[in-house]
This record gives sequence, structure tokens and C-alpha cells, in this order.
Amino acid sequence: MSEVAITEQETKERRRNDRMSLTLRLWRQKNQAEQGHLVSYKIDRILPEMSFLEMLDVFNEELTHKGEEPVAFDSDCREGICGMCSLVINGIPHGPGQGTATCQIYMRSFRDGDVITIEPWRATAFPVIKDLCVDRSALDRIMQAGGFTSVNTGSAPDGNAILISQAKSEEAMDAAACIGCGACVAACKNASAMLFVGAKAKHLNVLPQGQPERRQRTSAMIEAMQVEGFGNCTNEYECEAVCPKEISVSNIAFLNRETVRCLITRTSLSPLVTEE
Repeated sequence: MSEVAITEQETKERRRNDRMSLTLRLWRQKNQAEQGHLVSYKIDRILPEMSFLEMLDVFNEELTHKGEEPVAFDSDCREGICGMCSLVINGIPHGPGQGTATCQIYMRSFRDGDVITIEPWRATAFPVIKDLCVDRSALDRIMQAGGFTSVNTGSAPDGNAILISQAKSEEAMDAAACIGCGACVAACKNASAMLFVGAKAKHLNVLPQGQPERRQRTSAMIEAMQVEGFGNCTNEYECEAVCPKEISVSNIAFLNRETVRCLITRTSLSPLVTEE
């Protein structure tokens, strides 16, 4: 019993010594109409094994106990799948690390005494709703503009009825890994959504089921992107660097080729192209 007691005491002491004290510089904004600003807070008793969002949960509990308004931020699955955790941490969308969303960042990535600046996505097309929450419905509208197929399939077709090569299926699946978080937009100096649109277009356009709307889809998504106020790509590669699913910029090259083919088809200078 004494050995167990000593071990538990040592464990408690170790956990107490591992706790971190941090300074959080948080973006606070009541609504879209009011001007936002950064506010500094001190926070203690943070454990290295906490996720970044768990740290924010602890911080909000402290604010609530003090009678202050907690910080609004988005989260859902907290497993790096939904793309809701849209935070810029120390100037980097989703924070330190590669191929990870904010919810997959742990406090061991920081050191005791660090100053952490936390801001929302910065883009005209992503207006701030409150604090760290932004409206990313512009991405949904781009998908609505072209992300569908009008083929009446009737009952569910047999899985092997449409033959798809392994290379094409993997190509489509790699593009389909995009979770639509908007980190590519937040990282780009032009607030371009080309990586997002390129990934979605490639996912649908390389598969047989997506061929009927291939050309209309590409032009519709490009037009919707421009209407929403996203900028153009200037090949800086920031989008690929911060993407939590490591979507390749080759998807942007694919989108550019699809756009040129769409223009040629519209002007009737060439028959419809359906193959790469």
C-alpha cells in the first residue's frame, strides 16, 4: 500500500510540475457590425496532453466562473474530419504541425510561458460572426453551383457495374479527402479558394458518374467562386502547406486545364473532351 501511495504522490507531483502557464491573445468581436480587437488573458493549470480545443474549454470555464462571456469558437467531431475548428494560431491556419487540424494540435507543441495569438480566418468571403467563428457558407454555395450529377440512376447500381481503374479511383479519393475547412483561403495572401474548388472539381470530374455535367460544373464553380469574392491563385503554395489533409496544388493545375477545355467547348472550337 505504501509503495502505491508513493507512486500516486509522485504522479500527482509530476502532473503539477508539468502544468503550463500561458498568455492568450484572443480575437474578441461581438458581431459582424462591431470592430474586433485582440485581448490578452493569462491561463494556468494547462497540461501538455490537452488538445488545443480542450485548453480553450478550460479557459472558457474560467471565464464563466468569473462572470465573463466565454470565447465563441467552432468545433464538432474533434477528430480532424469535419473541418469546423478554423483557428489561426500564431499566424498559421490550424497552428503548428503538418497535416493536422486545430483539434489535433496538443499543448505539448507549446512551452510554459508562451504567448499564443488566436485569430479567426481572414478573408472577405469569410465574415466574422463572433469572436473566432466565421461564416464559411461561401464554400457551400460553390459546391451547390456544381457539385451534383443529374443522372437518374433509379435503384442503387451494382458496385461493379461501372468499371473504374485503380489509378482513377485513387486520384478521385485523394481529392475527396478535402474537408472544406477553408485553411487554404486563410493562408493565401489573395484569399483564393482555388485549392478547394480544384479538389472538389477533380473528385467529381475524373469519375464516370461526373461526366454529364463535367464542363458545366467547372464553369459554374469558377463563376460562383468569383461571385463570392475569393481571389486568384498566384502559385505561392501556402494552401498546400497548411492543408490538414495535404491536398496537392496539382488539383489547381487540373482546374485550370478544365477551365480552358470548358472555354473551348463553349466556343464550339472543339468537340467535348471527356478524357485527360
